[in-house]
Amino acid sequence: MSNASVLFDAPGPRARALSRTLSVITAVLVIGGLLWMFLVLNSPKESGDITLPGMFDESRWDIFANPEVWTFIGQGVWNTLRAALVASVLAVALGVVLSLLRSARNPWIRIPTAVVIEFFRGMPVLLMMLFILLVFSTGDYWAVVGALAIYNGALIGEALRAGLAALPRGQREAALSLGMRQLQSKMLVEFPQAFRQMLPIIVAQLVVLLKDTSLGFIVGYPELLRTTMNNLSSFYGNRYLFPLWVVTFLIYLAMNLSLSWFARWLSRRTASRYRPSGKGGPPVDPTQGMLVAEAMADANRSGSSTGDVAPGSRP
Repeated sequence: MSNASVLFDAPGPRARALSRTLSVITAVLVIGGLLWMFLVLNSPKESGDITLPGMFDESRWDIFANPEVWTFIGQGVWNTLRAALVASVLAVALGVVLSLLRSARNPWIRIPTAVVIEFFRGMPVLLMMLFILLVFSTGDYWAVVGALAIYNGALIGEALRAGLAALPRGQREAALSLGMRQLQSKMLVEFPQAFRQMLPIIVAQLVVLLKDTSLGFIVGYPELLRTTMNNLSSFYGNRYLFPLWVVTFLIYLAMNLSLSWFARWLSRRTASRYRPSGKGGPPVDPTQGMLVAEAMADANRSGSSTGDVAPGSRP
């Protein structure tokens, strides 16, 4: 018996025929919906006494033949990537610090850090941008970078904290038995393992950070969305609003898919180190990844409380 038929019965002829029929019907409905959408968007629009061409008419896309338009769009892409890169570096650095403070044994350090993390996790990124801009008068760029770094740093710090808690107790006990201190054990033995284990989740959170740079539109930062949907559309007119939206969407999609592909590749690369079978990998969703790590940490604590010897520890 194959592994695929262990948990459920293999579909019979009628089930396979029904599945094929439903697949064909679904494909026809999807294609029909896309065709209907194309026809609706491409149909001429009446605006008063003026007939406007459809969204896919050549007259709506002629601005993209101008190299200056692509130069302007490229500047918006660069501003988006520049803010995302700096905010990512700061978020990872802040997350490392917060994870170490959050996992400290001293409650006077651990509890205030937990309050700070929960405070920044619960604050919307846009409100944080506006607060930094209005209170500290940092300018639009540092308002965007600072808010993204603080918010995502809190999330990354909690992910790393969960990764530290999920490590077997034997790792720390082995380091302490070699004469290391608590801080040496955490920095040299535990934290590198937790960081590698949670790296795909961190990269997935950085994908979210890249998308959140579009919130800079509100505070006046000239990122990609503001460059195309505000500046260029205001200069060339609203008739080019839909083509600019399409181009903006495709650029964001390309950047986010590239980072998502990198996260999946990184997950496969690191999976063999933490899974005996070498198949699969840690989930790339940050929230689910932290839940898995916390569940592993609870399992380790419950195992140690019942007198079981932690893997890697000495009896």
